Amino acid sequence: MLSAERIDLMKIAGFLLLLAGWLLVLAAVVLLRAGAPQAAFVLVGMAVEALALVLVFRAHLVPHRRHE
Repeated sequence: MLSAERIDLMKIAGFLLLLAGWLLVLAAVVLLRAGAPQAAFVLVGMAVEALALVLVFRAHLVPHRRHE
């Protein structure tokens, strides 16, 4: 089982990755000219978003131990 501290770290990391994915996409749109480099950075940003969503969902699905 994962500890509560580790689950909290997974959630925080997931939400920070969500933010990083958006920043990658916005930076690509603002800084790069239209074309292959911009499309590549947008795809990388979307991949980071997907990774972040998986991490956040996994952190929320981990069962918590009951203290009885």
